[in-house]
Amino acid sequence: MKTDTHETGEATAQTFFPFQSSILCSDRHLLNGHRSALIWFTGLSGSGKSTLAHAVEERLYQLGVRSYVLDGDNIRTGLNKDLGLSPEDRKENIRRIAEVAKLMVDAGILVFAAFIAPYRESRAFVRGLMNEIPYFECYVKCALEVCEERDPKGLYKRSRAGEITNMTGLSAPYEAPENPDILVETDRHSLDACVDRLLNFLIEKRIVIRRRNF
Repeated sequence: MKTDTHETGEATAQTFFPFQSSILCSDRHLLNGHRSALIWFTGLSGSGKSTLAHAVEERLYQLGVRSYVLDGDNIRTGLNKDLGLSPEDRKENIRRIAEVAKLMVDAGILVFAAFIAPYRESRAFVRGLMNEIPYFECYVKCALEVCEERDPKGLYKRSRAGEITNMTGLSAPYEAPENPDILVETDRHSLDACVDRLLNFLIEKRIVIRRRNF
């Protein structure tokens, strides 16, 4: 007896039919007065990804730009709280974040994703997923010893003491970007200088428009 996939609960390519909105992403850009995009901040723990992303968000808010930060720890305590730190779970973590970010970019929001994303394969997946959406990889570069000195969450100390495993940069690898769209060195420049660099980059890429109070 032949059964319908809806009755059996099996999902196939013929099961789902995405709805096409009459309001396009470009329409939302016109409404907002700026373009949407995904900026992915990758770097070691303690490199300053979240600090930089939120600082840029604050500056853009003052300028009337709609932006939002997807932060690693926030996602890990909500959407992805069921995932661990194994290579497989790290990849799934990035996959879910990328899909959420894609929806937010389509909604007309300038999205900053602050995640270590240690594997080049995962970051390549994100770039491929955003093939029709403005996407830029920002490498927040900072020497490991400086990250350990900062250690804002105490993770390096706990890892050195053997309390946690799979610490990126120590017991787990970090595959640094070879050709990032923008490089920001937080161990060499002040936060304000790094923010200015990001804002100028967004202007150069015509995501936002330069204004007098920039």
